[in-house]
Amino acid sequence: MSMEVSFKPLLLALSPKSCFKHGNPHIPILSYEDGVICGMVLERFVGSIVGEMLVEDVEIEVENGAGNREFRRRLRFKRMPNLIQSEVRIFPKEGIDFNSIEIGEVEFSPDNNVLLQPYLSPMVASLSLIGKHIQDRIFSGFRPKALCLGVGGGALLSFLKTQLGFEVLGVEEDEQVLSVARKFFGLQYCPLLKIFVGDAMEFLEKISHPSGECNASSIDAEFDVIMVDLDSSDARSGVYAPPLEFGEKHVLMAAKSILSKNGILALNVIPQSNAFYETTKHEFQQVFSELYEIDVRNGENFVLIATTSPVMSSSTDTKNLFLSKLRNVISGAFMDSIKKI
Repeated sequence: MSMEVSFKPLLLALSPKSCFKHGNPHIPILSYEDGVICGMVLERFVGSIVGEMLVEDVEIEVENGAGNREFRRRLRFKRMPNLIQSEVRIFPKEGIDFNSIEIGEVEFSPDNNVLLQPYLSPMVASLSLIGKHIQDRIFSGFRPKALCLGVGGGALLSFLKTQLGFEVLGVEEDEQVLSVARKFFGLQYCPLLKIFVGDAMEFLEKISHPSGECNASSIDAEFDVIMVDLDSSDARSGVYAPPLEFGEKHVLMAAKSILSKNGILALNVIPQSNAFYETTKHEFQQVFSELYEIDVRNGENFVLIATTSPVMSSSTDTKNLFLSKLRNVISGAFMDSIKKI
């Protein structure tokens, strides 16, 4: 008998009556298993918003024991210690024998050319729905533009810029998180990768209704994609994403207003329950033209993709150079698994 089955009666008995409004609630159980061989905490920090956090280097058990050793750097928040907020692959500096090193004895450098967290590649795969639009922008001499709500270690932002040639703007509320991202995770500010410090939903409201009274009003407010990676800040409610406030109609309308005619919004979803997920989908369908879904198939994440206009192009267009590049840098299986809701 699985742990989920054996504990379900107890968890139901402990649930408040409000959870049974629509029948027995679905109680998600987050399992934690990541094959860590050894690890070391590099440093601890306290952020003004996220609270205590730590950065650690770990060695991961390679599947079937084959190939080289694999090392990773992780960011964790104390409020959700078993949830990896950010993760990148790291390599020892040149001239060091890879097979004889130990964590803590050498200096590592982060590598943002690969997305490790399971939901990030599906989020990037959402771009295949607007492959023709992005290709047309590139051929017209313009870089495609991405807005990333939630920065963490910055792996997604760095990947979009270096691997796909995007101009990227990130929004992060906690300045300490940004400091950690720059020091430990290779996030580098430049003209093509900029950061706005502030609340993501307040930012959407301000940039969609510029008043000239804040820094957000000076930003060119039209993006080809908005990628949302925001979770709940209340650990008492468990792990879920996005925050409930993000589904409010005025927030979604603000997001839609700053997307280009063929733009999309890609959202990382960790459902609290089936009802939570169905409500989230309904909220997006009320505002956007079409809604698509990718099941990450890790028992935890889904990616919802909302479009401002009906999708007209095919993700299998072999003549589209952007789509070909996209298939080279992420798994094409995620592009092929996008389904319309």
